[in-house]
Amino acid sequence: MKNFSKLALVALFIASGAFVTSCNDDDDKAAEPASLYAKLGGTTMVADPNNPSQMIEQGRLSYRSVVDSTITLIVADIVTGAEGNLGAHFAPIVSEVSSGNATNVSILSKNLTDFFSANTGGGATNVYTGLDMVAAHDPAQNPRMGVKSTDADYDKFIGYVGAAAGLNGVTDPQLINEVVAVLESLRAPIVQE
Repeated sequence: MKNFSKLALVALFIASGAFVTSCNDDDDKAAEPASLYAKLGGTTMVADPNNPSQMIEQGRLSYRSVVDSTITLIVADIVTGAEGNLGAHFAPIVSEVSSGNATNVSILSKNLTDFFSANTGGGATNVYTGLDMVAAHDPAQNPRMGVKSTDADYDKFIGYVGAAAGLNGVTDPQLINEVVAVLESLRAPIVQE
């Protein structure tokens, strides 16, 4: 009977240790929700459609695709003269593009992609080195910005981002809400009128 009791105690000790270890593993996984960057593809390397000989992180590609589509939608509204377009904000860049110079559009795309990738969990491979949000959206500090933004302008911009996300397959309402939450967290430094 004593041998049975000792074996039972050893088995119980081993089983409880395994239970505690498995619970701790589950707690660690549950405590670390996936970043927005991870939800948009994370660090999985994929071929870059803009340069097929290079690889790009899927999360960064997702952001760049939405950023580029947002820029395209904004420019399309400016060109067609759509009511309430954001032409005044992007007048310096649109003027340059009309003259055949797309350099600042490329810089804008890279800066926005860097900013969102770096600030939503992109890790050490994604770094934003551009202007802070106040300076970036103040024409006195950033010659690529035409005018200061109002709340209505920013609402319109968020609408463009939502439309661009849909064009790029980002349709999960929870994911879209997370993107909107990031954009809303930037409203105060961006809206300066």
